[in-house]
Amino acid sequence: METAKYIFKTTGIYLVLCVATFLMLLGIVRYIPMQDNIGFLKFKQDYIHIIPWKIAFYTHVFSVIFALLAGLTQFSSFILKEHRRVHKIMGKIYAYDILFINFPAAFIMAIYANGQLPGKTAFLVLDCLWFWFTYKAVAEVRRKNIKAHKEYMIRSYALTLSAVTLRTWKIIILGFVYVDPLHLYMIDAWMGFVPNLLLAEWLIRRKRAANKKAIALS
Repeated sequence: METAKYIFKTTGIYLVLCVATFLMLLGIVRYIPMQDNIGFLKFKQDYIHIIPWKIAFYTHVFSVIFALLAGLTQFSSFILKEHRRVHKIMGKIYAYDILFINFPAAFIMAIYANGQLPGKTAFLVLDCLWFWFTYKAVAEVRRKNIKAHKEYMIRSYALTLSAVTLRTWKIIILGFVYVDPLHLYMIDAWMGFVPNLLLAEWLIRRKRAANKKAIALS
């Protein structure tokens, strides 16, 4: 019964993440013509002429999907046990994508973010935490501290998923109440990652408590 429950829960989570990633991919595809007046770029016309921002935007848009997909594989027990090489390769893709590509790109985008100071601050905090948790995940696995590695990966991927939840919260908020675009962006900038991080910490502490209970009963 417990095994069936675990399989059902795990499958459900993966299906949700797969659908969310697919929807992200659909959103990314529309930028392939690299036109300056589509999607998110409609609201960034004041910055579209700034070359570093434009490079950062397209770099982030076309590379973050690899972090989402690679990160998804890192939580598969099957891949970890049966295909450790795949796990390591995808882990490296995930880490390199964030540390060397998306962190600098997102940092530039955060400086020019909408939502005035609250919005800019939110994205700067998100980007720095994203870098730090990913770096710590890599550092801990190199030290063979697997427990800490897993916990930092949970935190890191929770922030990676902000690419999805940022858009989801916007839809949810507007579905219940009207908020003018400026204040909506300020709220959404924080809602995109803070709940994710709180959920990650809850999962980590829940797993710690379960492990302690198992040790106590053994």
